[in-house]
Amino acid sequence: MPTTIGRKVWAIAEGYIPGKSTGQGRAMESHETACLLNASDQDAQVEITLFFKDREPVGPYRVTVPARRTQHVRFNDLSDPVPVPRDTDYASVISSNVPIVVQHTRLDSRQAELALISTMAFPID
Repeated sequence: MPTTIGRKVWAIAEGYIPGKSTGQGRAMESHETACLLNASDQDAQVEITLFFKDREPVGPYRVTVPARRTQHVRFNDLSDPVPVPRDTDYASVISSNVPIVVQHTRLDSRQAELALISTMAFPID
């Protein structure tokens, strides 16, 4: 296995949290998720900055991913410095002090026919 897995800076150009959902409970709530893998032997101090088409960037949102662990970060749950807005296009840049791997997932449950997309984020460095 390689000694280094991942990169320190990632970009997700697509971001959007629908303002409504169908179904019951958290599992059926429309959401955006960054799936973070830290395969290193050191905790990852992760910062997420959001970019918008009509306002200044927001962030950083801070997350710690323990060494040799994975963490799924729902953008819906991010609230500090401000909650992530619903029904608003955004993009994100995710940076870490150690290499990580980032995957992006969205569940859109505005209709009974659900849509789930998942893609790798774009590694910068």
